[in-house]
Amino acid sequence: MEAPNPPLTLHQALDLAVQHHRAGRLHDAEIIYRQVLAAEPNNPQALHLLGVLGGQVGQAEAGIQLIRQAIALKPDFADAYNNLGCALSELDLPDEAMEAFNSALRLRPDDSSARTNLRAAMIQSGLANETIALFKELSPNSPGWLTAHSNYLMALNYISNDPAAILAEQRRWNELHAKPLRSHIRPHTNDPSTGRRLRIGYVSADFNDHPAGRNILPLLREHDQNQFEIFCYSASIKRHPLTDRMRGCSSAWRDIFGIDDAAAAQMIRNDAIDILVDLSLHSAGNRLLVFAHKPAPVQAIFVGYPGGTGLETIDYRLTDPYLDAPGAGDDHYTETSIRLPSTFWCYDPEGMELSATPPLTAPPTTYAGVISFGYLGAFWKITDAALAMWAKVLSAVPGSRLVILSPQGLARERLAQKLASFGIEPNRIEFLARKPRREYLNYYSKIDIGLDTLPYNGHTTTLDSLWMGVPVVTLAGQTSVGRAGLSQLSNLNLSDLAANTPEQFVAIAAKLAQDLPRLTELRSSLRQRMLSSPLMDARRFARDVESAYSRMWLKWCEQRTIGKTTEKA
Repeated sequence: MEAPNPPLTLHQALDLAVQHHRAGRLHDAEIIYRQVLAAEPNNPQALHLLGVLGGQVGQAEAGIQLIRQAIALKPDFADAYNNLGCALSELDLPDEAMEAFNSALRLRPDDSSARTNLRAAMIQSGLANETIALFKELSPNSPGWLTAHSNYLMALNYISNDPAAILAEQRRWNELHAKPLRSHIRPHTNDPSTGRRLRIGYVSADFNDHPAGRNILPLLREHDQNQFEIFCYSASIKRHPLTDRMRGCSSAWRDIFGIDDAAAAQMIRNDAIDILVDLSLHSAGNRLLVFAHKPAPVQAIFVGYPGGTGLETIDYRLTDPYLDAPGAGDDHYTETSIRLPSTFWCYDPEGMELSATPPLTAPPTTYAGVISFGYLGAFWKITDAALAMWAKVLSAVPGSRLVILSPQGLARERLAQKLASFGIEPNRIEFLARKPRREYLNYYSKIDIGLDTLPYNGHTTTLDSLWMGVPVVTLAGQTSVGRAGLSQLSNLNLSDLAANTPEQFVAIAAKLAQDLPRLTELRSSLRQRMLSSPLMDARRFARDVESAYSRMWLKWCEQRTIGKTTEKA
C-alpha cells in the first residue's frame, strides 16, 4: 500500500496556485489562494495574487483592496505596485496608476513592465505627445523593447495623420523583431484544394469584454460552419461571459496565454490552419511574433483597428471602400488590402448587450434650451487639434456646452486649461466618469450632437452614439483609423456629416445645431437606420468576410500550382 502524499507547505501551495493561474485555471488558483489565506491571513503574496485574479475576472475594486493590503504588509513589494497600477488603469484612474507604477520603478528601476505600463497610463491620461517623446529615447537594447515598440506604434496612430510615417515605423518594427525569425519559416503542406472546408484561425488577446471582442462575435456566430472550421487562439487570461459566447461559436478553442511564440506557432501548424487572422495588430497583448513564424500559408489582419502591421509575413488586411478608397493608399501598407463591399464593422445586439439598451430620449436642447455637443470615446484620442476644432464649434454656437467622458483628476484640469486657451470657459464643460455599459449609454441622453476626434476617429463609440440617436460630425483624415466616421456615416447615407477640412467640420456642426427638426428626426430614426444598414447585418457581413477568405485561398492555391509547374519545368 502506497504511503499518502504529505500535505503541501504554504510555499508549495502558492507555487501550485501560481501554476494554475498562469495556465488560466483561475478557479483552481482562487481556491488555493483562499486556502493559504485561511491558514495565514496576512500572507502578502497570496493577497496580492488573489487581488490580481480579481481584476482578471471583472472584480477590479475588490482586487485593488487586496493588493493594497499586500503592500501595507510588504512596503517594498514592487510586483504588487505594478499590478496595483494595472488595476487602477482598468478603473480609469490614470493619476493613481502612474503613482503606483512610479513606486514600482523606485523599488526596481529596471522593471520594463512597470515602465511600459507607466507609458500606457500617461497615454490614458491624455499625455500622448509626452509619451511619444519617452518612446523616442528608447533603443533596441532597452528592457521591454518589443512591447514598447508596439506601444509606440499605437501612440503614433493617435497623433499622426501621416500614413507614410506610420508605415516607416511599422517596417522598422518588422526589421528589428520579425525578420530575425525568418529561419523558423517552413514550407506548408496544406491541401491546395479550392472546394474543401477551410480552417480559419483567429488570434486575439481580446476574446472578452473589449471592443475587438464584441466586434468579432457576430462574425464568429454567423460563420458558415459547413464551409469554414473556426479555431480561436486566445492570448489573454481574462474571462468574461462574452468569452464563453465566443468559445461556443468556435470549432476549437486554444489558450496560448503564457505559451511562447514558437510553441504557439507549432500549435497552429499542428491544427493545419489554412488562413490565420490576427485581431490585435499592434494593440496590447498582440502576438505578432507568432505570425512572424508564418505557421499558416495565408495570414491576414482584421477587427482590432483598420491599420497595418508592417510584417512581411502577413499577406492581407481587410478594410472597406471608405476607409481605403479603391485605387488609393494601397502603398501605405505592407499587406495587400482587400475591401469588404460595405463596412469594416458589424455592430451586434448580442455582443453589445443591446437588449439592455436604454430607451431613446428627446434631444436635450428641446428642454434645456442650449445645444450640448459631446464625445464619450477614448480620452487619449482627444488631441490638441481636435480641441481647437471643437472650440471653434462651441464659439460658433453661442451658449453651447461640451460633454466629455474623461478620467478624473489632472486629465480634466489639463483639458479645461487647453479649452480655456481657446476661449471656452470651464462652466461650458461637463466631465463624466466611466460607468458600466448601460449607464454609459444613458449618458447619450445628455448630448445633442457628437463631435469626432482626429486624427484617430471614434470607432465603436461612434456606433454607440448613432445607436442612441445622437448624430456624429466627423473629419475624414489621411489614415484609415481617421476615416472610421466617414465609413460608418456613409453606410447610413449620412455622409453629409463628414467633413474634409476643419472649416467644413465647424460649419456642418453649427448648421446641424440650428436645425432642431433634423435633430429630432435623427434622434428617433437613427436606430432603425442602423438596424436596416450593413452595419448591423451580421449574416451579410459574415458572407462578405468569407468571400474575402475564399479569394485569399484561391490566390494561394494558384501560386502553389504555378510553383509546382515551374519546378517540373
